[in-house]
Amino acid sequence: MFLHNLTRDEAARRSALLGTDSYAVTVDLTGHDLAGQPMDGPDEFFVSRSVVRFRATEQAETHIDLIADAVLSATLNGADLDTAGFDGSRLGFRTVAGDNELEVTARCRYSRSGEGLHRFVDPADGRIYLYTQFEASEARRVYACFEQPDLKATFELTVRAPSDWTVIANSTGDAPQPVDQVADASSWHFPPTPRVSTYLTSLIAGQYAVVTDSHRTKSGELPMSILVRQSLKEHLDADRIFATTKAGFDIFEKHFGYPYPFGKYDQSFVPEYNMGAMENIGCVTLRDELIFRSRVTEASYRTRDDTILHELAHMWFGDLVTMVWWDDMWLKESFAEFAATFAVAERTGDPDTAWATFTGSRKNWAYRQDQLSTTHPIAADMVDLEAVESNFDGITYAKGASVLRQLVAFVGQDAFLEGVRGYFERHAFGNTRLTDLLGALEGPSGRDLSGWSAEWLETAGVNTLRPRFEVADDGTFSSFSVEQTATAKLPTLRHHRIAIGLYDLVDGALTRTRRVETDIADASTAVPDLVGAAQPDLVLLNDDDLDYAKVRFDGRSLQTLIDNLSALASPLARAVCWGAAWDMCRDAELPARDYAELVLRNVGTETDLSTVRAVLTNAALAVRSYTPPSTRPETAGRWEQGLAELLAAAEAGSDHQLALAQAYSHAVGSVAGADRLAGWLTGADVPQGLEIDAELRWLLVCDLAALGRVDEAAIDAELTRDNTASGAERAAAARAARPTPEAKATAWALAVDGNDIPNETQRQICVAFWQPDQQEVLAPYLDKYLKAAEEISTSTGVWADKSSIFRQNVLTYLFPDIADDAGKIGRLRGWLLAGITEAGAPLGDMVKHLATERLDGAERANRCQHAE
Repeated sequence: MFLHNLTRDEAARRSALLGTDSYAVTVDLTGHDLAGQPMDGPDEFFVSRSVVRFRATEQAETHIDLIADAVLSATLNGADLDTAGFDGSRLGFRTVAGDNELEVTARCRYSRSGEGLHRFVDPADGRIYLYTQFEASEARRVYACFEQPDLKATFELTVRAPSDWTVIANSTGDAPQPVDQVADASSWHFPPTPRVSTYLTSLIAGQYAVVTDSHRTKSGELPMSILVRQSLKEHLDADRIFATTKAGFDIFEKHFGYPYPFGKYDQSFVPEYNMGAMENIGCVTLRDELIFRSRVTEASYRTRDDTILHELAHMWFGDLVTMVWWDDMWLKESFAEFAATFAVAERTGDPDTAWATFTGSRKNWAYRQDQLSTTHPIAADMVDLEAVESNFDGITYAKGASVLRQLVAFVGQDAFLEGVRGYFERHAFGNTRLTDLLGALEGPSGRDLSGWSAEWLETAGVNTLRPRFEVADDGTFSSFSVEQTATAKLPTLRHHRIAIGLYDLVDGALTRTRRVETDIADASTAVPDLVGAAQPDLVLLNDDDLDYAKVRFDGRSLQTLIDNLSALASPLARAVCWGAAWDMCRDAELPARDYAELVLRNVGTETDLSTVRAVLTNAALAVRSYTPPSTRPETAGRWEQGLAELLAAAEAGSDHQLALAQAYSHAVGSVAGADRLAGWLTGADVPQGLEIDAELRWLLVCDLAALGRVDEAAIDAELTRDNTASGAERAAAARAARPTPEAKATAWALAVDGNDIPNETQRQICVAFWQPDQQEVLAPYLDKYLKAAEEISTSTGVWADKSSIFRQNVLTYLFPDIADDAGKIGRLRGWLLAGITEAGAPLGDMVKHLATERLDGAERANRCQHAE
């Protein structure tokens, strides 16, 4: 059961009845009520008052959304409302036709789940930090509102808080200063915003450190700031963050044609955050793990740059123009994903590297998601909020962005950007649907996009493209075609625009000798332009990665890649090949041991660090889960030894050295390897140039804990050494990883049976719980998982009031590691097919969705084990 659900039909009925004008919200964070009286539980509760002005078409029953412990008072047009019917998330009332004013005062609860208004006390120094996270429907945890994206209104906020705090919100202009100071508390007043959706409003408050700057935009000089916890300030590289942000403003204003509309731009790096970042208007929130307190590779900086630009693109895609309902969530997420990589390419002047990074990480996420049985069209059918929670995924983000890149290849970049500019001009501060975007693009492109939309946006699944050719006696192609296939369950064959590259080994380099760009349709498409060309060492379909499709190789090309993938000069061509090889491994067409060998032979010279990170992660999964249990120890030993050799050969102090050290730590299973890792912790035999800093120390501690080489006392000592929020989270993970019945029981009790740890700590415990070679100690936890999932379905026991993120963490990360056991896989599949709990209640949609995805992964791994 999804707590506090709202259906699309309910939202549509309410938007037909109501038009919202404004919110005036007052929030007291001092531990007092709005009359200034002390409250019980000042660290648990706060009081908010929401004054909502709206218009109604008729007299009718409706409700306002509010998740609160209690409604303290409520009036409609000056008359008291009966609040006895408040059910914890809805307050019903009857409108009058015309103008209405609703005032609701409530006692609300601070969050420890990263939803609503999250409260965090930094263990490093005791300072307090608050932030809001409202997407998709959590503004109602802070103030009474009509919680749906199409009921936009202006938003005016007043905050009472301790005088020494920093307080910011969405409003434009210079940061407001505190006024009306009484004792140690002051008030901050933020003038009305433009018309925005409730999920995009925000509040940041606490003892943050602030760094300010400004940037000249088309609207004038724009105030900017970065906020971080005081304990992280020494690690803040503000100059780089501001530089990325400013470059993004220049690129987006140039190509979007609409001046930045929100008057200021704050970026707050906040603790215990569930997502990468959130696009609150003019007041973005980001994970504070993106402030790097230890050395990271260039891949991490690129990821952060991409995140910064993604959220900035949202100021136009999502904030200025917002979807009517969550069916069209892709209208903001896919575009922001695409725009971020577009901006990196524009900024660096190196589109190959920018799109290679996208291909090697984000796009492969899309391929993986699109092959699950839970896949869905990009323009999805979001019937209610529960469906929305389950679909913030690789389809909405990465597949959508990939398909947009295909569209750009189809209509041309100039026509695409002209259509985007018209879209913003026509729909600024409004709400849109898919048809609005297609209409904006059809004019400049001169193309009817209804067929394209039907194929790419309204159907699910990924096609596979294979080269089919015959070679004449003289070594040239006598025929060449591209075969397109789909799955039986998702049979759509699509129109593709692809490039085909022919590559030959020349002086040790794989050099492109010919490129043909062509349209592909139906089950087979002839490519006459390649007839007569000499068969090369490598035929690469989807060269330059214009298309969204899996590609395959002929036998000669595959052997060329195994031996010489790193000899490809283009990082984008390498990314396409790396992705295709991983697809083949996942589809049981390339044995896992061969994929791992491909990685060992080529990753040491791969220059794109995002690709390095991705392929090392993929190979580790292949070795751990895709190899047959009978040969796994041999393959795992080869993987561990191969990484040790690559690490020894890596340049001292290089990014490659750090990435390989991290991968090696995860790969260690031998006694000698564990001795080496333990030695690194004490400074013994550390590779020259490798710094064993805080993050790398915790990685070593967690990996050694999983091997049984680190006990509770050692973990406690490490936490004393790093008494920070990150340290506490890593320590919890290390304890959960230990291979003892006591450690597992304690971890399970904290993550599942209890209700007193914050979201990020719970997530890290869940992620670390299942470890390789711990089958005996983990045997009882299949039954425990099923019991927990059923309680989540029915919201019974401790799950009666736990929020969505805690449920998702358990269902996703505590799913049992059963890939080696066909019997257990069958049991889980039967449980899902039955769809009922032991007590006879139906399994909830979230449980079925997330458990099905994890079971799909286990079944895939089991199939791969039989590929050798």
